[in-house]
Amino acid sequence: MTTPDLRADGLSLAYDGEPIVRDLDLVVPPGRITAIVGANACGKSTLLRALARLLGPRHGAVRLDGRALQSIPTRELAQRLGILPQTPVAPEGLTVLDLVNRGRSPHQTWWRQWSTADERAVRAALAATGIAELADRPVDELSGGQRQRAWIAMAVAQETAVLLLDEPTTYLDLAHQIDVLDLVVDLNRNEGRTIVMVLHDLNQACRYADHMVALKDGRIAAEGAPADVVTAETVQDVFGLRCRVALDPVSETPMVIPMGRHHSGVPVRSSS
Repeated sequence: MTTPDLRADGLSLAYDGEPIVRDLDLVVPPGRITAIVGANACGKSTLLRALARLLGPRHGAVRLDGRALQSIPTRELAQRLGILPQTPVAPEGLTVLDLVNRGRSPHQTWWRQWSTADERAVRAALAATGIAELADRPVDELSGGQRQRAWIAMAVAQETAVLLLDEPTTYLDLAHQIDVLDLVVDLNRNEGRTIVMVLHDLNQACRYADHMVALKDGRIAAEGAPADVVTAETVQDVFGLRCRVALDPVSETPMVIPMGRHHSGVPVRSSS
């Protein structure tokens, strides 16, 4: 899979004339997993939508391999960049296989419909996401975790070098959250896909991302490896949360321990 160069230059975004993202410069590390974090309404999902060309810039540009997204034909862009929105909805009765098949639409034309390449891509996507045995099940009958895997399988079948995920763990219980994030890492490591995802859980972002972008009021407050971004000072600045930052004993990545009003004076005890 080719290594893309996805970046934002002087990007400003707005809804109904209200500025959301302001003069933002961002280079997405190719072939890595980037997590975008920040408080509610800081511009995380807005930025992701702009990276997918679902929202046009007020100023500046998003570029893929040097070309402004606005100048790339829609079919070509869909062959190179895929997005999974926060709460996708499938038509009632649609099967998993039908849903995943839709990921091949950008590769088809009126003179070239379904092909053996499409068949291989769909079967590979079902296998990669571990849902081959669910192919004939209606999407609306699946559990939350299974349904999220089905949507990710559709994005995988699209065979794009860049995959954008908007809060892929929303509404999932903890076990299914970890399951989906493990799948994201598999897609990155096994297929070399560049992945950008918006996450709410800082500790999960630290565990699963190679690169982190912390937004505050539509601007980048901190950026880099999780160990460099997630400090007590940055969490206080970005989230308005007092905390301690310790070492996760499982992943050896930063682990945020919140300090609420009722625990701010409790001493930290050794885990040994």
